[in-house]
Amino acid sequence: MELPGVSSAVLEALKSAALDVGIPRLALVGGVVRDLLLHRRLGRPWAGVPDLDWVVEGEAARLAAVLRTRCGPQRVTAVQEYGTFGTVALQLDGVPLDLATARQERYPAPAQNPVVQAGTLSADLVRRDFTINAMALDLLSGELVDPHGGLRDLEQGRLVFLHDKSVSDDPTRVIRAARYAARLGLQLSPEATRQVMQTLKSWPWAWRSGDAPESAPPALATRLRMELDRLLEREPWREALDLLEGWQALQLLDSALQRDAQRSRRLLWGKRLGLPLMPLLLAAATEPLALARRLQIPGQQQQWLAQMLELRSWLLEGAPSVDAPPSLWTNSLEQKGWSPQAVGLMVALKPLQWRPLLRWWGRWRHVVSPITARELIASGWQPGPGMGAELHRQRCLLLDQSR
Repeated sequence: MELPGVSSAVLEALKSAALDVGIPRLALVGGVVRDLLLHRRLGRPWAGVPDLDWVVEGEAARLAAVLRTRCGPQRVTAVQEYGTFGTVALQLDGVPLDLATARQERYPAPAQNPVVQAGTLSADLVRRDFTINAMALDLLSGELVDPHGGLRDLEQGRLVFLHDKSVSDDPTRVIRAARYAARLGLQLSPEATRQVMQTLKSWPWAWRSGDAPESAPPALATRLRMELDRLLEREPWREALDLLEGWQALQLLDSALQRDAQRSRRLLWGKRLGLPLMPLLLAAATEPLALARRLQIPGQQQQWLAQMLELRSWLLEGAPSVDAPPSLWTNSLEQKGWSPQAVGLMVALKPLQWRPLLRWWGRWRHVVSPITARELIASGWQPGPGMGAELHRQRCLLLDQSR
């Protein structure tokens, strides 16, 4: 076995340790196998060396212990053991490796976390999401283990779920499908499309206006957020979200997001302003803040979203006119105490008053009085409210000169 960017010494050390332990199979699994085949068989650019995930038929912890003994602490570093999951993470010659005991799993109910127990490599591959991710490279034999036709589907440009309950067991796999399809240029197979549509039609839980946040299955809510985070931060998000819309899958979040014509423009503005995209995606929901709580997005982002909703109401009811002086806009926004992030989110929504909001976000909030407190004291001012009012007046004069 050869891996671009990974020295043969790393692979030989792993192989020798596995033979010492008497492990029948030690196999490289996951996206690196898929990407390696895309590179070698289809000429795709090599994406670089990620973490290498290995499935061990036997005890991963025992393999890691032998590896540490054979190679020593200079070569084997950053060791972390996760006994509950039979997994050891470490670095060998600086290359990140995850060694996991082969396992099998079953879902006690749709959208719940799976029940896991020890298994074989074949059983471990069965629990994967897509055929293209259910391949392995056996380090000991050198063979490609492909029991589900993943290589064939890669060559045909198809994205195929591994079994007929893939989506009903875990609806977040729909979002994962959009991620892979957008990144790798694959098409969802007709059978996979049918499975998505059927699951969405029969799915018993949906985001409905008025539902309490705790009514969402916690495991599903967490996984939805994690998949969306990956989609928005790592993938061609515009293409992926368009695919989800085409599959009618955004209703997993909120039916209003399925009819969101301004989504791409809003998120592009967010990228331009360096803002987190999740609050901007949720901004078009029926009840954005309730959906944010259900998805358990970070508390700070929930706060920015709540402030943005307050700001939107203020713009409709009591904001200055669009051509009001910069000092009036600045005083009004800063007296309300809204964060720059909340104002930036509002800019991305492109309200009627987006220009003064953008100017405050980009320039006006950074303007300070041209005269310092020390200079006022030197000229005879006494510290106190009067001097504060003078500093404020000087700042306002400077702001209004910048129109």
